[in-house]
Amino acid sequence: MKILVLNCGSSSIKYQFFSLANNAVIAKGIVEKIGMKGSFLKHEKEDGQKVMFEGEILDHKIGIEYILGVLSSAKHGCIAKLDEISAVGHRVVHGGELFTESKLVNEAVIDALEKYTELAPLHNPPNLKGIYALRSLIPSIPQVAVFDTAFHTTMPKHSYMYAIPYALYKKYGIRRYGFHGTSHRYVFSRACEILGTDPKGLKIVTCHLGNGASVCAIKGGISVDTSMGFTPVEGLIMGTRSGDIDMGAVSYIMDKEKIGTKSASTLFNKHSGLLGISGISSDSREIRAAADKGDERCMLAIKMFDYRVKKYIGAYAAAMGGIDLLIFTGGIGENSDTTRAGICDGLEFLGIEIDQQVNTGLRSKEIIISKPGSKVKVMVVPTNEELMIAIDTQKIIDESKKLV
Repeated sequence: MKILVLNCGSSSIKYQFFSLANNAVIAKGIVEKIGMKGSFLKHEKEDGQKVMFEGEILDHKIGIEYILGVLSSAKHGCIAKLDEISAVGHRVVHGGELFTESKLVNEAVIDALEKYTELAPLHNPPNLKGIYALRSLIPSIPQVAVFDTAFHTTMPKHSYMYAIPYALYKKYGIRRYGFHGTSHRYVFSRACEILGTDPKGLKIVTCHLGNGASVCAIKGGISVDTSMGFTPVEGLIMGTRSGDIDMGAVSYIMDKEKIGTKSASTLFNKHSGLLGISGISSDSREIRAAADKGDERCMLAIKMFDYRVKKYIGAYAAAMGGIDLLIFTGGIGENSDTTRAGICDGLEFLGIEIDQQVNTGLRSKEIIISKPGSKVKVMVVPTNEELMIAIDTQKIIDESKKLV
């Protein structure tokens, strides 16, 4: 089965084309600057050959036309006809409380996703644009929606509820949903596969650390808590997001700066986090380089980031009654040995002891970085959300065929 995976953003479309016979990526690429000047498509084949096409890509439908065109082109493509695409899997950020697993796209699913655009106004609309575009361009090919929130629907009520009037939860669905679920699900499953162990007996903490960052507590193979909440701004310090902050401070800033809700949202989502603290960048690599040269604000940003992750690891160990496995993933988690070391420093009392010789210089590799005698295994597992989406898509399509 050949699966096309799409991740549609507001002005971009990332794609990967899989042959699930051997989980191989046949082709991948990205369409960028949709609706802007200088829009283009970058495409890479399985053999590493790369090509770039520039054009007037006004909307997501045109962007997907470019993708389908290059996939089926005689010179740069990997299929002769579009009907060689068995199905299309879409990353969909928000599935609310309704979607506890991936779903075959139909009218009922689309109607529900339209409803959930209120909960994810920056993410669900472009996700839907991708679905609508495929329906228009190749209506015969089945589509599957894979939700970032679905993995966290197993959280118990005491984990996801906020201490606000219960009527607001019932009326507006205000609760903690959590995100990055596809990534957390992939890395814990892959880690258990590498270790040859059953996750049902394990207490696992997964740390997805990138420009967006979250921690997840996984007990017996299901998510029981996660750091992101009603929106992705809650929890850890991120590239431009503040993470946890006193609501009193939020209202105080709004009052003093005389700003409304939209400006406040921009402030805490786009101008805070590592960028806000350091004053120079949201990129941890640039902040680390400046810190190494003695920039005090950048050193502070690094300490704050590591400290916040450390607190969540400790909290989730307490919530689960222990921890057996700690996993790092995401751009920072996979590639920054100093971040991993900084987070784990001081967690020896939990049984977390990393091997600095193994950890130092390690980048994006599946490996155990804890000492042989460490009570808690610590691993680096590069995430592969696209493969998880492709696998889910195949599963849903196979199940739908059985029902026919």
